[in-house]
Amino acid sequence: LRSDNPEERLKRQFYQLCEYTQQLWRDSANKRRIFWQNADPSSVESWTETVAWYRRYFRDEVIGQAPPANQFLDPQSRLLEVTGDYDLYEVVIEVWDNVPAFAYLLIPHGIASEKRPVVVCQHGLGGNPRAVLQEGGYKALARRLAAHGYVVLAPQNPSIGPAGDEFRVLQRKANPLGCSLFSFIATIHEAWLGWLSGLSFVDRRRIALYGLSYGGKTALRVPALLEQYAVSICSGDFNEWIMKTVSTDFFSSYMFTGEYEIFEFGLGESFNHAEMVYLIAPRPFMVERGHDDACSTDEWVAFEYAKVRYLYDQLRIGDRTDIEFFAGGHQINLEGTLEFLDRHLGWSRSAAD
Repeated sequence: LRSDNPEERLKRQFYQLCEYTQQLWRDSANKRRIFWQNADPSSVESWTETVAWYRRYFRDEVIGQAPPANQFLDPQSRLLEVTGDYDLYEVVIEVWDNVPAFAYLLIPHGIASEKRPVVVCQHGLGGNPRAVLQEGGYKALARRLAAHGYVVLAPQNPSIGPAGDEFRVLQRKANPLGCSLFSFIATIHEAWLGWLSGLSFVDRRRIALYGLSYGGKTALRVPALLEQYAVSICSGDFNEWIMKTVSTDFFSSYMFTGEYEIFEFGLGESFNHAEMVYLIAPRPFMVERGHDDACSTDEWVAFEYAKVRYLYDQLRIGDRTDIEFFAGGHQINLEGTLEFLDRHLGWSRSAAD
C-alpha cells in the first residue's frame, strides 16, 4: 500500500534508486561484451589493430585528455644519497608552465655505457615517493629493485593533500571539461617517459610500471593509454571494479566512502579492470594480491582476472600474464613479481656482476 507519509515515500524512492543502480551493474557485463564485439582476438596482430579504436575511446570518452606536456621539461636534479649499490637523486621536471613533477631516481652502480631496463614504482593514495623507499607495506620496493640492478623512477602522484582529500577538487573541476584526475596522471607519466628515454643509460624499450593501491589504479589506466610501458604490474587494486564501485552490500564498496573521484565516465558499459588490461595486451601484465587485502576478496579478484587469462590464452601468449596470491595484506610482496619483471624485461642480477 502506498502512503502519503513523506518519510515513507522518501524511503521508498531511495530504495528504488538503489535497486536501479544495482540493476545497471548486473546488466553491465553484457553491455561490455557488446561494446567489445569488434575487438578481434584471432591473432596478436589483429588484436593490436582492432583494439586501437578502444584505446582512443578510453582516452577521449572515459579518462579525458589533458593539455600536452611542455616540449622542454627543464629537468633539475640533486644527489641525495650514495649507497653501496646505487645513487639516489631527487629530480624535478616542468610538465606544464609552472606545474612541476617530482620523483626519486635510483641509478645502480656499474652501468658504464650499457642501457638498463627501468621500473617506475608508483605509490598509493595520500602518499609520496618516499614511501617506496621505505619498509612497511612497500617493503623498500624502489631500493630493492635498484640493488637488483634496475634503474628505478619513483614519481609523485597528485593524489595528495594535507588532509588527504584536497586533490579531489582537481577531479571536480576537471570533470565539466571532460577530464579526470587520470588525464593529468597519464600526461605526467608521458612526460617522465620522454625524459627517461633521453637518458644514455636507459633502454626506452624496457620500461615497466609497478604500482600499489592508487599506484595499482595507475598501473591499469596509464599503460592502457601509453604503449611505451613494456610491462605492467598491478598490486593491491585489481578487482571486479564495477561491482566494487556501486554495490550496496559489498563490504568495501565505494558507495559508502567519501572518495568521490573514483567514479569515471560511462565506465560500467565499457571498461572493467579486465577490459583495461585488454588495452595493455599483448604486453606482459601481472596482478599481485594479498589474501588479507581488504580492498576485495580473492574470489572477486580471481573472477575478474580469469577474463584476462582467457584473452592472453586466446592470443597464445599465456606466458605473458600471471597472478600471485600471497599471505599478507595491502602490501608489496616482490617475489613472483620480481621474477616476472626479470623475465619480461630481460634482466638478471647476475648479468650485472
